[in-house]
Parts: sequence; C-alpha cells; structure tokens
Amino acid sequence: MIHINGLGNMATFNTILWFWIAISIIIFLLLLKITAPYGRHAKKGWGHLLPNRAGWVIMEIPSLVIPILYLLKYYSQLNQNPKIIFISLWIFHYFYRSLLFPFKIHSKRDIPLSIAGMGFFFNTVNSLLNMISITYIKTYSREWITDPRFLIGFLFFLSGFLLHYSSDSKLINLRKNGETNYRIPEGGMFNLISCPNYLGEILEWTGWAIATWSLAGLSFAIWSCANLIPRALAYHRWYNENFVNYPKERRAVIPYLV
Repeated sequence: MIHINGLGNMATFNTILWFWIAISIIIFLLLLKITAPYGRHAKKGWGHLLPNRAGWVIMEIPSLVIPILYLLKYYSQLNQNPKIIFISLWIFHYFYRSLLFPFKIHSKRDIPLSIAGMGFFFNTVNSLLNMISITYIKTYSREWITDPRFLIGFLFFLSGFLLHYSSDSKLINLRKNGETNYRIPEGGMFNLISCPNYLGEILEWTGWAIATWSLAGLSFAIWSCANLIPRALAYHRWYNENFVNYPKERRAVIPYLV
C-alpha cells in the first residue's frame, strides 16, 4: 500500500499534485481539438477494439478497487472519523460507474483499447493521489462533519450524483435494446443543457474537493472539468448538427453560460 511520511515527502506529494493539475490543463486544450473516439464519436484508427461494457469496466475499476483496499487496510484507523465518509462516498460513486452503469447502457459501439488504457491509467493515478491524501496527508477532527465546508461539499456531492444518475437513466431509456437511432432528450435539466450527466459529475467532485478541503480533491475537480466540458461541447455540437429542431436556447453543460 502506497503511503508517505515526513514534511519533505509531503512537499513532494504537493508538487506532484500541481504537476498533475498542469497536465489536466494541457489535456483540456487537446480535448477541445480532438474528441475522444468512443460512443457516438467512435471512429477507426485508434487501434484494437474492446466490447463496450468490458471497456467501461476496465476504465473505471481502479477507482473502485483502490479505495476499497485502503478502506480494508486502514478501517480501524478511519473508524469514527470523517475520512471513512469520504472514502465511502468515493466507493459509492464508482460502484455505480464501474459495475452498474456499463450493464445499463444499450450501446453496441466498441471502445478502443487505447482509450480504455488511458482511462485505466488516469483512474489509477487519481485514486491513489486522493486516497494517499485522505489517509496520510489530511487530518480531520470528528467535528469536521459540522464544518460548513464539509456540509456544503457533501450537499454538492449528493445533488451531483442524483443529477448524474437521473440524467444517465433518462438517456439510457431513450432507446430500447436493439435500437440504434438517437433522440433529443427532454425534461429536467435537459431543457437547459445538453449534458446534465456531465454537470452532475462536475458537481460531485467539486463537492468532494470542498468537503475534503484538499489539493488532491481540487486536482480531481479540475480534471473533471478538463475531461467533461470538452466532451459536453462535442455532444452539443453533434446534437445541433444532427437535429435541425434542436432547442437553440440550450447550452452544453452549464445553464445559460457554456
């Protein structure tokens, strides 16, 4: 199990996090130009393909396994501490993303192994950085659960997950098994933006960053924006290009703004 000790190593850890954040900015700029080739944006030329569900599980599973290992190893130290709440929230989200979501979707489009591999790498690094931060770097008293930062962050996380889950479900239910045609989603936040599922994830990890009040949490919130905002913009363009009656007042991911 990876851990660090000492102020020198803590300074090194923070330097790694700032470097990780810098990479996210570069990725954001790249993704504004290049749309990751999976889902409706799938295209040839990205190497060997994996079945859709297998690709999703491979991408997401590190973010479930790694925090479970940390929780099992350090449960006695984390018990009756806000840290156990943070790790439980993380596991709650990624149990859905890695084991439930892939088996709900109807898409038959394969995922390039290269994309699954990049997702696996990102989720491994991101999970390790956040679990190290929670278990070794940050110190929380039991009273932290009454701190406004915890309460606001917890509210953001839960409301973000509900928006993410409900939007995923609405998108999935637009098509039945075997259907290949796309439809315009309607209702709820879909009346304001094209990708409320992505907004939900951004809210979740912004909430995580606020609740944990950590540089590692901030790095994940920034990475979420770097990955999901360009993806939402690509979806928004796709809708406008493929549906002449697509609502013009909708934005991509942030109501009335983006």
